[in-house]
Amino acid sequence: MKQKRSLLMLALVCALLCALLVCCVAAGGAETTFQNIVYGMKGDQVTEIQQKLKDLGYYTGKVSGNYLDGTFAAIKRFQKDYGQEETGEVDESTYGLLMTAQYKVLKNGEDGDAVTRLQEHLIALKYLNTRATGKFRSATEAAVKAFQQHNGLEATGIADATTQQLLFSNRALAKGAQPTPTPGPDADVGDVNDVVMVEDGQGTADSRADVAYRKKLVRGSEGEDVKRVQTRLKELGFFDGPISGYYMNQTMAAVKVFQEYNGLPVGDGEMDEDTWNALFNTADVVDAQCTPRPTPMPTLVPYYVVVDVKNQATKVYAIDENGEYTIPVKQMICSTGMVGTPSDLGDFVTNGRRAQWAYFSLYGSHARYWTRINDNIAFHSVIYNEVDNMALSVKSYNKLGSRASHGCIRLLVSDAKWIYENIRAGTTIHITEDLPLDEELRYAIKQPRLNKELMWPATTPVPTMAPVYDGTKLPPMPLRNLQTKSSGEDVYWLQCKLKELGYYTGTVTGTYYKGTTGAVKAYQKANGLYPDGKAGVKTLEHIYADVLAANTPTPSPDPAVTPSPVPTMTPEPTPAIVYQTPAPPAE
Repeated sequence: MKQKRSLLMLALVCALLCALLVCCVAAGGAETTFQNIVYGMKGDQVTEIQQKLKDLGYYTGKVSGNYLDGTFAAIKRFQKDYGQEETGEVDESTYGLLMTAQYKVLKNGEDGDAVTRLQEHLIALKYLNTRATGKFRSATEAAVKAFQQHNGLEATGIADATTQQLLFSNRALAKGAQPTPTPGPDADVGDVNDVVMVEDGQGTADSRADVAYRKKLVRGSEGEDVKRVQTRLKELGFFDGPISGYYMNQTMAAVKVFQEYNGLPVGDGEMDEDTWNALFNTADVVDAQCTPRPTPMPTLVPYYVVVDVKNQATKVYAIDENGEYTIPVKQMICSTGMVGTPSDLGDFVTNGRRAQWAYFSLYGSHARYWTRINDNIAFHSVIYNEVDNMALSVKSYNKLGSRASHGCIRLLVSDAKWIYENIRAGTTIHITEDLPLDEELRYAIKQPRLNKELMWPATTPVPTMAPVYDGTKLPPMPLRNLQTKSSGEDVYWLQCKLKELGYYTGTVTGTYYKGTTGAVKAYQKANGLYPDGKAGVKTLEHIYADVLAANTPTPSPDPAVTPSPVPTMTPEPTPAIVYQTPAPPAE
């Protein structure tokens, strides 16, 4: 009996152990499955995907974190280029490819900056005998094939990731060159620098950078630029991690220490352009063995620039006694980006890069007095067809005052020169579409007729001092009827007075157009006058009623005649009045 009970207990224990073993195996073998990212989803992972697609040139929309039509189409293009099923969804395979991809696949029919960069390298290596146009056509396809064939790749004519990785490396063979032995430890490494298409004729601090800055490096960035940063930080003693090509916590911490030692603002560990140039392109860089350089005291820059897209105007303001930018300095006509290629909106801080001449390889055109705003756009003159003062594009000049550029801010040559000479590093450029339409401003800054013999404005107006307005004094007298197209000091005063009263919001120019008409009409309606928008004498007398009354002289009275003195007589005493209290009525 005892033996049977023991066998039963043993069987029960074995069964329990087996069940437990199965559970453990199941638990140990369980894997976290990748959740596909599909249309309609939102969140940080979508943001990461959009940013990567944008970096590769597949996505041109806003990085919003919303997986909608633009992201869906970009993923399909990426999947097609990388031989994936074109689902528009990000599965585990697509995600892995996307996060490790460094180049957009380029082929016949493609256009854009990535094509320009490809062509520039093919030209430098003697495979392409034309200028870089940014258009991938038969000549570029043939050059890619020749490069592939000479460098031991399959000659497809398609610049896939493998082709571009080799093309942009120091291992790329130029046309006719023979392979060289494996380089020694002192050989140059890394990507061939981009051709600098814009250079300063006089030279600026970083216009001929040894290592060109391409884009900001942030947490999660990867590739050759990250390796270059890690290597340089290691050389300077700030980084002791592996040269992994991944921009993560250890690299970011090293960047912060580097910024602190070199007197730069210590941020969140991102590699911005100022930090990049200090790391690679500054002769007196401070390493970890040196005394840290003190951070310079911040100084207020003299100007603040507003680019008003709606009115196609660029406005410069100086700093007032309160440290605010309220003093108008200059107003200039401009051309901002076309609707299809709009200027970047927002606030941007200049880094001081500029050039006397710029060459736009994508369009084969030039411009004078180039001043960088951000990575994409700059201030510069109207377009020139060649580096020749007589080669100014008449079409570009005539289009000032309308959207005509590919994002840059085009100006009269004289205005571009003023920006070039006066807007220094650290100046904030505010580009906005939100300001109201201002016809007075548009008329005041309209470009003069072009003298085609000199390729210069036919008349260069000499700036005149603005009239001095004082709301406590009389306006210019006598009052006259003012209406559309009137101009002069009295119009200037009227605009100032209406602005003071809260009716006029436009620019005070001394010219009477829609803004002034609307303000006068609003004043007339509010004050019971006939609302025709014309500032007749009656309306002006009403507008200036307070100062007209205060400044109207009071007539002096006629001299008074002093009467002869009259003899005075002593009055008789007045008899006293006796008040008697009446007796109460009888009961």
